[in-house]
Amino acid sequence: MQPLLDAIAQMPLPHDARRIFHGRGGRYPGCEQIVLDAFPPVLLLTSFAPLDEAQLTRIGAALQERWQQIAPADQPLCWAFQTREHGGKVETRVMAGALPDPHVVTENGARYLIHIARGQNHGLFLDMAAGRDWVRQQVLAHARPERMKVLNLFAYTCAFSVVAKLAGAGQVLNMDMSKGALATGQHNHQLNGVKAGASFAAHDIFSSWGKISRSGPYDLIVVDPPSYQKGSFVATKDYARLMRRLPDLLAPEGQVLLCLNAPELGTEFLRAQMAEIAPELQFIERLANPPVFADVDEERSLKVLVYRAPGLEAGN
Repeated sequence: MQPLLDAIAQMPLPHDARRIFHGRGGRYPGCEQIVLDAFPPVLLLTSFAPLDEAQLTRIGAALQERWQQIAPADQPLCWAFQTREHGGKVETRVMAGALPDPHVVTENGARYLIHIARGQNHGLFLDMAAGRDWVRQQVLAHARPERMKVLNLFAYTCAFSVVAKLAGAGQVLNMDMSKGALATGQHNHQLNGVKAGASFAAHDIFSSWGKISRSGPYDLIVVDPPSYQKGSFVATKDYARLMRRLPDLLAPEGQVLLCLNAPELGTEFLRAQMAEIAPELQFIERLANPPVFADVDEERSLKVLVYRAPGLEAGN
């Protein structure tokens, strides 16, 4: 547990949502089951294995000591502990303070609604920060961002759409099967004052290619599916079905962000299939994950790959 305590002792006062300690990357022996996140003003400790009360007391004391050093006197410590067990059981305990309601956090100037006590997905995936920043940069760099069309597949709470709209993108289509997640996504757009030009479709993507095609072609497509969600998406068989559609959906020189968070599937899983299924799309780069998410084996960590469609042929 010492590496976690060391990270707490060096923790700056968090202002944006961010990860503070990433034991899941395997770089801190004995702490592989633990992560610590900041969803200001709340600190959230998550463990994928049981922690006893003595350990929690020690961690709580370390958090309190550091908080007294870095936080304003009128901002008391608020922290929660979540356990996740095999089989999907999740339990969240508020250890000190009270969770805000509503709970809104910021990241790079954008605002997002968070729900810490509702299961294991809190409304914003912190490891995707570099992907969101990449989307923002692509829109800002576009010659006519107000004419850009963006497709956000498996949109969840629409964070990619928020950053695209804040950067000036003209239209974004967000698609996800979860009406609840999209409702939070609409709330996120309202929080940021970027509701105009964003649409939300609670549809099964694989049954909606007609609607998706009619709204295109797209200058930017984000594909961020779950790695395994029974009845919705299984990466080993369904990613290829998505890849086949991409060339027809992209505008000339349009870009696609392919995301995969499956430890058992490496970068080559995506690259080999793309080379076979959509060889006209050029691999550009794999985005580096935020440094705090460093892993002993980067092939087990989040994979975010950039591809680009060919431009118009001369004379077209």
